[in-house]
Amino acid sequence: MSRAGVYNNGMLAGYLEKLGPDDYRFTYNESYFADPSFPSISLTLTKTKIEHQSPVLFSFFTGLLAEGINKDIQCRLLKIDEQDDFTRLLKTAGEDTIGAITVKEINE
Repeated sequence: MSRAGVYNNGMLAGYLEKLGPDDYRFTYNESYFADPSFPSISLTLTKTKIEHQSPVLFSFFTGLLAEGINKDIQCRLLKIDEQDDFTRLLKTAGEDTIGAITVKEINE
């Protein structure tokens, strides 16, 4: 299992986990979820429920990834399989992303 913290403007909003090849889960941090002044991290990962599950990496997170030649360069330099979007997200979305969301790998 791989796990990452998901931050909204530097505040821990929740956790993204890859539980298996076709099993992804995003769970809001309890304090973030409980505070109505904190927004959902995306329109598709709403705060109407604390946990979201999907058989594929949520499209919101794939939208944070580089494409084209930048993807090729990242995969080559970081030695990541081009089909492994989850690992690429963990290795490249920790800083300088477009927008307020960053994703930081949790090493347990």
